Amino acid sequence: MDYLSELYARLRAAAPGLELRRNEPLSRYTTFRVGGPAALMALPGTKGEAALALKTAAELGVEPFFLGNGSNLLVADEGYPGFVVKLAGDFDQVREVDGRLWAGGAVLLSRLAGAAWDRGLTGLEFASGIPGSVGGAATMNAGAYGGELCQVVESVTVMDRQGNTAEIPNAGCDFAYRHSAFEGGERLILSAIFALQPGDRAEIKAKMDDLNARRKEKQPLEFPSAGSTFKRPQGHFAAALIDQCGLKGLRVGGAQVSEKHAGFIVNTGGATCADILKLMDQVRERVLAAAGLELEPEVRLLR
Repeated sequence: MDYLSELYARLRAAAPGLELRRNEPLSRYTTFRVGGPAALMALPGTKGEAALALKTAAELGVEPFFLGNGSNLLVADEGYPGFVVKLAGDFDQVREVDGRLWAGGAVLLSRLAGAAWDRGLTGLEFASGIPGSVGGAATMNAGAYGGELCQVVESVTVMDRQGNTAEIPNAGCDFAYRHSAFEGGERLILSAIFALQPGDRAEIKAKMDDLNARRKEKQPLEFPSAGSTFKRPQGHFAAALIDQCGLKGLRVGGAQVSEKHAGFIVNTGGATCADILKLMDQVRERVLAAAGLELEPEVRLLR
């Protein structure tokens, strides 16, 4: 019996209620809508199920991959031959605690921003159009329109691979541009607490509507993508560099540099992971040759 089969058998026996899926297509879980299957996926809905999944995997030497909303992820066409953990159930809830918002790691940022608006709390307007989950967004310190998660996160609760939990204050998260202390995948983000300020609900809604209208006008939301494909080089903008190289519309198979926003590579239909990677390479080569700058992918590859 291979390790994943043994892991499946142990988890099925120890936690009959834990949702487990074998050969689960990961294209269903990424905003690019590409990628092959995960050999084994667990969707723990409670802290106990999450601890069991991680501890059992550790005992068998299986390294889990923590999947959020898949909005910054590119999965290989062959799929992922390992173990994927995606939070569900209790981790998809939002509640107010002493004027702060507690959100599980599976909560979408759009829903969290809506919950803040509903309670008259300001500070998360920038996040209303970011397609990530709380866990994934905290991992990469997601941001938009001048806002970043690090500006509003008070603390993050994580679980290590032995099933132990800890609450990490903002100062211990090592937040930086598209970076945090959790990037290595050693700890699973279970939840986060957000410190927000009281605000006027009408003003909060107006700001969210304005930012989302600007996003819709400038970004190719009509096509599957992973948002900005490349990180912003210091002192430059990736989209501007790509545009200056005349690369809008450049295509490999079903993958295309968006004609609307050069910073996005989009799936125009039927794109494969190989198409997207080849197009990314072409863009990086052209920008390096023209501007002497090497673009660093913001999108993570899982293979």
